[in-house]
Amino acid sequence: MKISGNSPAKFLLVGVLFLSCLSVVRSDASDHRYNDGDPVPLYANKVGPFHNPSETYRYFDLPFCSPDHVKEKKEALGEVLNGDRLVSAPYKLNFKEEKDSSVVCKKKLSKDEVAFFRKAVDKDYYFQMYYDDLPIWGFIGKVDKEGKADPSEYKYFLYKHIQFDVLYNKDRVIEISARMDPHSLVDLTEDKEVDAEFMYTVKWKETDTPFEKRMEKYSMSSSLPHHLEIHWFSIINSCVTVLLLTGFLATILMRVLKNDFIKYGQDEEAADDQEETGWKYIHGDVFRFPKYKSLFAAALGSGTQLFTLTVFIFMLALVGVFYPYNRGALFTALVVIYALTSGIAGYTATSFYCQLEGNNWVRNLLLTGCLFCGPLFVTFCFLNTVAIAYSATAALPFGTIVVIVLIWTLVTSPLLVLGGIAGKNSKAEFQAPCRTTKYPREIPSLPWYRSAIPQMAMAGFLPFSAIYIELYYIFASVWGHRIYTIYSILFIVFIILLIVTAFITVALTYFQLAAEDHEWWWRSFLCGGSTGLFIYAYCLYYYFARSDMSGFMQTSFFFGYMACICYGFFLMLGIVGFRASLLFVRHIYKSIKCE
Repeated sequence: MKISGNSPAKFLLVGVLFLSCLSVVRSDASDHRYNDGDPVPLYANKVGPFHNPSETYRYFDLPFCSPDHVKEKKEALGEVLNGDRLVSAPYKLNFKEEKDSSVVCKKKLSKDEVAFFRKAVDKDYYFQMYYDDLPIWGFIGKVDKEGKADPSEYKYFLYKHIQFDVLYNKDRVIEISARMDPHSLVDLTEDKEVDAEFMYTVKWKETDTPFEKRMEKYSMSSSLPHHLEIHWFSIINSCVTVLLLTGFLATILMRVLKNDFIKYGQDEEAADDQEETGWKYIHGDVFRFPKYKSLFAAALGSGTQLFTLTVFIFMLALVGVFYPYNRGALFTALVVIYALTSGIAGYTATSFYCQLEGNNWVRNLLLTGCLFCGPLFVTFCFLNTVAIAYSATAALPFGTIVVIVLIWTLVTSPLLVLGGIAGKNSKAEFQAPCRTTKYPREIPSLPWYRSAIPQMAMAGFLPFSAIYIELYYIFASVWGHRIYTIYSILFIVFIILLIVTAFITVALTYFQLAAEDHEWWWRSFLCGGSTGLFIYAYCLYYYFARSDMSGFMQTSFFFGYMACICYGFFLMLGIVGFRASLLFVRHIYKSIKCE
């Protein structure tokens, strides 16, 4: 395939190559090979309540043994967006160098520090570290509730001895795990000063596992047989839904349309001795341009960009870029690809706006640029303020915000404008098989269930029913600690979602036209996108029934960012519904003679 000099494909190709360079996380020892006794990089990342994945803090925000000079690791954009704040850990794990109960430090914990640790233990705080880019987790303490009904009788303990078990193959680190010694504890129950001696043990063991397969253990959890059975059940459930729906719709629509074509053909031969009824009756209005054409074109542009972004993310996932604990790769991909695909939004919106005989294409372009980014920016500002108030790692540093603003200013906006200029100069005309009359026909009064909201409820339920099983695993991965790596199954579910959305929207569009309601443009977009509203309703169910999230920060992060994601789904599936309906409407009106 030859790529022309200024084509969007060239920009996307460069962007994907740039992204593949960004997404590789490098340790200080970039080749991951060590000699005996060599220092291996160990970074402490963050601590936080186990059930609140967004509420994380810097490791040394808790009063652990801290070195005099904390060395911070330079982080990529995606790592910062992911809330990672890596600093050098107080433990020294040199290659193949065993240690037995080595003392990190002796510390007298003040009353305030004891209360701080006790509160953290009560909230199930965990820590996360990275050793040679391999993740390590552990809880900082435990609550003894055994035989105690009254919470005031609970006992709180802090772990003070950690054992690292490291597997190696020749000169490479293959695996690491951390175990907390249940017998080496600091009692935090009472508000009093406590002496604590923090220690660690390091054990090394040889393994045959090759270096290339060292990350496989983290992805295996989502590929266990019982998990796969559930995923395949989800796929089969979705496929049955698709087959039944498509079969039903194809049968009904083909028979009804066949009868319509025969009837309208006979009517033409019978020469105006009876009045037209049904969808042919409104042939002079069906291609009348919609109200708020600038907003409609902007929604199409934004939806097309988000659809392209989703396809590219799936491509990267399927080739293995997003392996477990590739820190921040997904966030880097989202930022870079969104910036590079803004030209698609500009082109689609402006070309369609000009087809709809719009005059102010510059205003349309501004609306396109702000339609998704505007609500996302407002949400981000509020949530970042909350994170700053909590001193959480989710709060983006000023430098990162400047980088994102520069990307938006120097990449996203220029490409949006270039796409808009290309769309304006395309001079494409709207292809309508029938002429539009000067004055619109009056729409007959319709029963309540044919209005927009009941139709949206019907249109959104079926696509949602095809994906809801998979949604739980995605939510448990994004808003929990479950690892999700079965991207091939997720891609199949995505294709099924698109097919069901297209078919149900086409069916509802036909019934709307048959009822002589010609305002189908916005209706098809709203019906297609209504699945996004169902996903947001699922958020409420997941938060209250399936998760243990709590607190203002976690709640605001969950519902704030899920609102943006569901809004993105609304725009993306809205264009699927509208495009499918447009193809269908053009097809049926081409098949009859329109005077």
